[in-house]
Amino acid sequence: MIEIDDTDRAILTLLAQDAGQGAGAVGRACGLSQPAAWRRIRRLREAGVIKGQRLVLDRERLGFGVTVFLGVKLATKGRVSLEDFERAVGAIPEVQTVEHVLGLYDYRLRVVARDLPDFERVLRRRIMTLPGAGEVEANVLLSEERRPGPLQGGG
Repeated sequence: MIEIDDTDRAILTLLAQDAGQGAGAVGRACGLSQPAAWRRIRRLREAGVIKGQRLVLDRERLGFGVTVFLGVKLATKGRVSLEDFERAVGAIPEVQTVEHVLGLYDYRLRVVARDLPDFERVLRRRIMTLPGAGEVEANVLLSEERRPGPLQGGG
């Protein structure tokens, strides 16, 4: 396991907010030279702490104004494999994330739709027809705020 100091945490926090920043900007924000920041970022990448970069799209500007979290309980765990369900649900473009979870439901899905009638169409025609789909609970996202998570504090 790699040793992470406060400067590494500051770098990770900055990159989590905007992964497109160059080493020069990160270095200036952390009081480092560009080469020193670049070396630290490279070390974090090589150690696997930084696994990649993601593009964050504004779903509303793309016409997807509704986000719903679905809890899905499989009805026939013995007859339908988890892989079959995951493969089928992964083919639905409105499903943004598929999480296999422990608890009341077997899966947690993040689904985007243009509006509530569009979500209802996706639910009825695509999700409820999936192999093994059983009980479903929907939670509509009202607001979302990203938090830095475990980057704060010592460790």
